Amino acid sequence: MTAIDLRTTTSADSEYCFQLHKAAMGAYITAIGGWDEQIQRDFHARAFTPDRWQITADGTEVGMLDVEYRPTEIYLARIELHPDHQGRGIGSQLIRSLLRQARQEGRDLTLDVLVVNQRAQALYRRLGLHEVTRHGENDIKITMSTKPPQPGPIHRS
Repeated sequence: MTAIDLRTTTSADSEYCFQLHKAAMGAYITAIGGWDEQIQRDFHARAFTPDRWQITADGTEVGMLDVEYRPTEIYLARIELHPDHQGRGIGSQLIRSLLRQARQEGRDLTLDVLVVNQRAQALYRRLGLHEVTRHGENDIKITMSTKPPQPGPIHRS
């Protein structure tokens, strides 16, 4: 098992987190509508939250994590690992830790994943999450959760 340490980001980590996002998510964003550098930089400038985001490290920074603790759920707002560090169990370890915490606290674990990110969806399913709904322009996002599925078709908004 890889040793995972989390440290809170500072404003100095902003560019690293942007470059990580580009490396980890660039191909998926390109697939759903194209990567526009300025649009992505503007999105990052609005979304980057020092002191809330965390960076994973194994002697070196390998990815980032953003978790929101809501009244009835733990929401995994963002998990991104650099492609050079994917497939080593780091993401699985992080998500399993959140799953344990959610169970202990009587909450669900919920996240959103891009519909084109089949690899991440497969991981989330292996870890016990299931599709709840699709949303966003042209249903580009899938909400997945540990919350038991409701009978009937998957709701699309």
